[in-house]
Amino acid sequence: MNIDIITKYFPDLTSSQIDKLSELYKLYKTWNEKINVISRKDIDNIYLHHVLHSISLLRFYSFYPEIKFLDIGTGGGFPGIPLAIILEDCDFTLIDGKAKKIKVVSEIAEELSLKNVKALHKRAEEFKEKFDFITIRAVASLDKLRLWSMPLLKNNSKNPMPPGLFSYKGGNIKDELKLLERSDYYESNHIYDQVEEEYFKEKYIIYLQK
Repeated sequence: MNIDIITKYFPDLTSSQIDKLSELYKLYKTWNEKINVISRKDIDNIYLHHVLHSISLLRFYSFYPEIKFLDIGTGGGFPGIPLAIILEDCDFTLIDGKAKKIKVVSEIAEELSLKNVKALHKRAEEFKEKFDFITIRAVASLDKLRLWSMPLLKNNSKNPMPPGLFSYKGGNIKDELKLLERSDYYESNHIYDQVEEEYFKEKYIIYLQK
């Protein structure tokens, strides 16, 4: 599967954005031979399983320029790198507790000349900086993700929607949603509603407002 799966759902991308997204397969394949950042059996599905999954957020929400994102537990750079390619006027800080993965993310961002990406070998609890939005594809329950992310969010944002967490989830999310506080405001977005590929039938993005 190639870049066509991306342009199918994002037909208005610029040639520069398409070129950068097209480079991802080669870059990750090369790095994966040195450091396992994506499952080796999954590398040929990078556009569906990782890139399209990452940017599916943009089928539900839009963002103003200069919005600041923090991608916690970015791993190989997802969703941060693909989002940064499309949201060229927003700033992205990608963090992970594994130094070797941050090295890959830094190198890929440099190869693609992504001036809006900063990759750091840091944990969330080490941050004092505040962000408009946080993205997480890491495997942890929503109550834990809430605990990690809320202290790092601004109180207000110039974006139309308030600061919050975007958590990429799979499977049955009903039990996880029950772990949230009654006072929490959240939106559950079924990716398949906007991206009609079999892979997304049990994939969701949860927006949890600060």
